[in-house]
Amino acid sequence: MSAVAQRMGLNVWEVDVSRVVPGGDERAAPPQINLSEIPPAAPLILHVNPPVLAWTLLHLPRRLVKGRRVIGYWAWELPRIPLSWALGLQFVHEVWAPSHFAAGAIAREFAGPVRNVPHPLAEMPPRPAQMDRAAFGIPGDSFVVLTSFDLNSSLIRKNPEGAIAAFRQAFGDRPNALLILKVMNHDRFPNDFAALRDRVAESSNIRLEVRAFPSQDNYALMAACDVVLSMHRSEGFGFVPAEAMLLGVPVVATNWSATAEFLDASCGMPVPYTLVPAHDPRGAYEMPHTCWAEPSVGAAADALLALAADNILRQNLGAAACKAAAARLGAARFARAVAEFGLIAEPQALLALAE
Repeated sequence: MSAVAQRMGLNVWEVDVSRVVPGGDERAAPPQINLSEIPPAAPLILHVNPPVLAWTLLHLPRRLVKGRRVIGYWAWELPRIPLSWALGLQFVHEVWAPSHFAAGAIAREFAGPVRNVPHPLAEMPPRPAQMDRAAFGIPGDSFVVLTSFDLNSSLIRKNPEGAIAAFRQAFGDRPNALLILKVMNHDRFPNDFAALRDRVAESSNIRLEVRAFPSQDNYALMAACDVVLSMHRSEGFGFVPAEAMLLGVPVVATNWSATAEFLDASCGMPVPYTLVPAHDPRGAYEMPHTCWAEPSVGAAADALLALAADNILRQNLGAAACKAAAARLGAARFARAVAEFGLIAEPQALLALAE
């Protein structure tokens, strides 16, 4: 978002607080802040999660916040936000959220303005490295499905088990079909990863990919696949489906939460679902009286089979996905949000704190 703001002609001061945020990176440099450079009218946009916001602000100059319009830029993945957000909400004047879904959850508990400001991915779309299937050891004649997720974002919410089940139902042990599970932060959650590894141990056509690639290489891997499959139970935005669409890769995804705002039957294959009580063994999404989606494994398997059987369908759906994402994930709502601060005229400035 900072890069998009700069392309709009705004001055942006970014402050990296990853060293002082609780649970942050002790190897990072201390926050570098020169308040004399920053106009007093510049709003402060906080990319620091509400439960740790108060502690983070304690480690920063008071003058950084005093007298400024303070905006929290936050996502959440359930219809209600947790009680642990209550303290952080007291430090902001308004909230921006990257989806209507997340904005609605926050607006239930926050009395101030809540705006839907999607990540303007289409303004700076993913640029894959010049790498083909061979660079990743992928057979050239296989039908390749990619499921990409971060274990830091909750194994049960991302639901790779659902992706495995759908792929297995569609293709069984067919050697000309391949499911790649791109797993990030596998070393931080060894028990989750061990369970995942055991689940696919007997499947010769399911591959775990745990290497940490530069972003351009990740995009190249995505572009080398035939389909991106996301059987998530909930999303506050959904970067992987959005980036796949911008790359022209067909997406099969749960038709609930934030992804349903930019992916529909005209540009992808939405997976029907039933709503069930949200249950998270880690506790992050363990809240009373809330729910998330249980996507249909059978419907996802049918979608994969249809795409595998029809190359023209894949091409047409990929082209429609790219066009829809370009239209729905542009910078229009971000531009309207900053225009209300008079930032298109002087002083052209934004101040962002990022973990």
